[in-house]
Amino acid sequence: MAFPPRFLEDLRSRVSLAAVVGRRVKLVRKGREHHGLCPFHNEKTPSFTVNEDKGFYHCFGCGAHGDAIGFAMRAGHLSFTEAVETLAAEAGLDVPVASPEERRQEARRASLHDAMEAACAFFERELRGAAGREGLAYFRRRGVSDETIARFRLGWAPDGREALKSALMSETLPETLLVEAGLLKKPDGGGPAFDMFRGRVTFPITDRRGRVIAFGARTLGDGQPKYLNSPDTPLFHKGATLYGLAHARDRARERGVALAVEGYMDVIALHQAGFGYAVAPLGTALTVEQIEELWRLADEPVLCFDGDAAGQRAMARAAERGLPILKPGKSLRFAVLPHPEDPDSLIKSRGAQAMQAVLDAARPLVDVVWELASAGRALDTPERRALLEKELKDRAFGIADDTVKWQYWTAFREKLRAGLRPARAGSPRWPMRKGAAPASALRGPDGKLPGVAKPVPPMGGAVRQERFLLALLIEHPTLIETAAERLGETGFSDSELDNLRRGILKHLDMAHALDSDALCAHLRSDGFSRVLDSLLDANEYKIARPDAVSDAKVLWEHIFTLYTRKELQADAGSAAEAFARDPSEANSDYLAAVLISRARGVDIDDEPGVPGAPGS
Repeated sequence: MAFPPRFLEDLRSRVSLAAVVGRRVKLVRKGREHHGLCPFHNEKTPSFTVNEDKGFYHCFGCGAHGDAIGFAMRAGHLSFTEAVETLAAEAGLDVPVASPEERRQEARRASLHDAMEAACAFFERELRGAAGREGLAYFRRRGVSDETIARFRLGWAPDGREALKSALMSETLPETLLVEAGLLKKPDGGGPAFDMFRGRVTFPITDRRGRVIAFGARTLGDGQPKYLNSPDTPLFHKGATLYGLAHARDRARERGVALAVEGYMDVIALHQAGFGYAVAPLGTALTVEQIEELWRLADEPVLCFDGDAAGQRAMARAAERGLPILKPGKSLRFAVLPHPEDPDSLIKSRGAQAMQAVLDAARPLVDVVWELASAGRALDTPERRALLEKELKDRAFGIADDTVKWQYWTAFREKLRAGLRPARAGSPRWPMRKGAAPASALRGPDGKLPGVAKPVPPMGGAVRQERFLLALLIEHPTLIETAAERLGETGFSDSELDNLRRGILKHLDMAHALDSDALCAHLRSDGFSRVLDSLLDANEYKIARPDAVSDAKVLWEHIFTLYTRKELQADAGSAAEAFARDPSEANSDYLAAVLISRARGVDIDDEPGVPGAPGS
């Protein structure tokens, strides 16, 4: 909704920024400013300031900055409209409606809210009356206290076709409005509308502000469906709403934790047991919209699933939907309940500490994706291993954010390497051919690396190697395509060079069609002129002539292997240890394979001290 600029200026002038912030942050006045601990990141020394005269807050620690509306949005997890409406109500200002059409829409929405509130109050009264004895007994059998019943506004829908309709329908709440709100349903063959919910306990579903927008209802008999939700309405979109959100929001923000479980009663039981940050989707697998709503509560919400086959399928669907939309710092964790428990039954049988133990054991999304992809698969042939690698690469490269994408592919590659190494006292899962060539056999008769026309210049220092790798790619853009995967998963130690590395990867799709000058022009337009001049003007880099792509490729591969040799050395050490424990033929072949891998770009004899290397 658009607000007139004059109204927003008036709102900002009437609202005390220090008062808005002071409700969540303990502020101390120092001169013209107020100081306190930043609510948006953990700190021990105050770096958060509020300048009432200038109308903004600023954190010198994390960079958070904004006015009263911005603070209300970020601290309260509100939309812009919700923040404006909340502050306007506190300031005693009427929120203007910008156009006649918006006025009609707002009036309609207000009427729908009125209808939902009236229905909720009706269901609450019925639960406490004679007609609601069965529903009240059900809640008490489930261990729900009277305080929790009142807090969640649980109710009872009488078993009559027009009980709610008779109670609510009036001049201000006509039948058409009640149908639009999803409280009444029109028969398919025509005729008067009848109650949507009949003979069921009811669970009000609210928006972030706690306004009732829909209902869930459960039958206590054999009727079908067991659970029934309101249809989508102007107020309610099932796939974008979480049950218990308004109750969980403040606690989740305070604790930095959010928990998504399966159903209404699970949420209620968890809140009653002290897990006041629990929410639930509405009977379906988590949607992208619901995952993003969870991220407004916590950076790494925990999704809790049953330990049966259905729970595994739900976990796989959640992982599939969450993976492509990951962002730096925003992920998911997965907790699995012991079969056949759900959160409600686990808390009743073993107490809140058992539920906490399940949450403490929650696993990160990257581990879950790996396990779902690799569990139960034979990886005893190159083709089978290649298929798993391809599937994992497809998953990683489906992530929209480039930084997270490369981090995931790096993690999967590490898991692939670790998963295919030999066990401590057994044979490797991928035995190499007997009689594999020793590392020295990879050298030519002149002692040089294959394909290198002249001796490779000695390289020292990580930053110098980073500069050389980038300079080669800039001089020969066609190399970018073959180097992109490794370049993407290898962060550089120098921040300026690391930014250029990312900038080069942005042009991956057209690198094969660019020459050096064209690539440089693109990079300069991206703001990399200074670092480019530093690279290309440096006398220390004797880049091969532009047509010597093959020489440049060999040189790049060699330098990259030198740059990453710490990891290769660790692999060699691990293989040597395995061979020392069990000098079997399989472990011998594995050690030879690691050394050959190192020798693709590194002279083994130039690396003294590597256990198991020739001559060590």
